[in-house]
Amino acid sequence: MSDYTYLLLNIGTILFPVLFSFEKQIRFVRFWPAVIPGILLTGSFFLIWDYLFTLDGVWGFNPVYLTKIYLGPLPVEEILFFITIPFACLFIYELVKFYLPNLNINKQAQTGFTILGIVLLLVGLFNTDKAYTFIKLSLTGGGLLFVTLMMKPKWLGHFLVMFLVHLIPFFIVNGILTSLPVVWYNDAENLGIRMGTIPVEDTFYSLLLLLMNVAFFEYFRGKTSSTQRRRERRENAK
Repeated sequence: MSDYTYLLLNIGTILFPVLFSFEKQIRFVRFWPAVIPGILLTGSFFLIWDYLFTLDGVWGFNPVYLTKIYLGPLPVEEILFFITIPFACLFIYELVKFYLPNLNINKQAQTGFTILGIVLLLVGLFNTDKAYTFIKLSLTGGGLLFVTLMMKPKWLGHFLVMFLVHLIPFFIVNGILTSLPVVWYNDAENLGIRMGTIPVEDTFYSLLLLLMNVAFFEYFRGKTSSTQRRRERRENAK
């Protein structure tokens, strides 16, 4: 391993989805205008408390595996993480929708995510002394409840399948990041429960990251489709 380790993980994560975005059947490239704003909005939100947690020593980064290019306390690889991971997972999400168009588990997904949201919110509120646990589980729990009880989207079933599929690369990438470690954690600020070398909170960190990205993606895709339909109606009326 070298000082390019984290950068190479980012490149490896996004390489396949970018190359296959131009595949003739799926043509994920046509959705890029809806992908980009959601990634930027979600990434900005996550980077705020990523910045604060790094300053407070909730976690940190091992310079041995970094290019030594920083924006404030954050290595550039950490910033890229919020672009490459969501992009790759949105690609997986679109594959799920393409190959499972008639998937009918939305009600089950809504029920499961509602229960999970309540559990995470309670665990977070009972661990206010642990910054990572409290903030991450509370935000994820609240986010799940907002989506399932207020938004009630039709894409939750596809999101659930995407999230389960993403756990395979998640454990590979996060396993490398936490075992070397590229990223270290202050266990006084989390539950101290690890899946291998990965803090259990990281799973719900990823859940909220992807939930926000998919919600924005579907919103902006709807806006793009609506604009395109209006343009086509105007052209047909001429």
